[in-house]
Amino acid sequence: MTGGSLPPHPAGLPHHLRQQVSCSDLRPGPAIPLAGPLFFSVFANSSRTVRALGLDVGSKTVGVAITDEAGIAAHPLRVIERGGTSADVSTIQTLVVENGITDVVIGMPYELSGKVGHRARRVQELANALRAALPEALKFHEQDERFTTAEAERVLIEADVSRAKRKDVIDQQAAALILQAWLDARASRPQ
Repeated sequence: MTGGSLPPHPAGLPHHLRQQVSCSDLRPGPAIPLAGPLFFSVFANSSRTVRALGLDVGSKTVGVAITDEAGIAAHPLRVIERGGTSADVSTIQTLVVENGITDVVIGMPYELSGKVGHRARRVQELANALRAALPEALKFHEQDERFTTAEAERVLIEADVSRAKRKDVIDQQAAALILQAWLDARASRPQ
């Protein structure tokens, strides 16, 4: 130590700043600003905790996504191979119970004109069977799913996922996009 200068502070603060910051000024808290009190106050005002399941219903598979515990983000969960309406309902019932689901969001493949077409009617059949089989307390929502599979494909290509792997995960990725669109719309509505 020459010239009367002090060694640097272990936390990396220069000596002149170290004197200005006392330990009482430093509060323990999250390192990520988004996880701070302001961020969570938005969600503390909601009346109930939401754990939602998103479904992308196709003719051969059902892509499934789930929200995180905070009900903020959607994550791909799995792909169900279609085995008929009763088998599909049974599998989804199991997922609802295992994950404490409060809401089910079903992607509706509307026509470009916005009308209900053949594909949407098939999805409505499964939705009606789910409504009949699942508890009444469970809330059902329909979300426009036009172009979600194309968007999912684009996301997977940008992530450099191989063509073979994309085929295995595209439906669950589309379900995550459907569920995230519903979450975003829900968050933008006044409470």
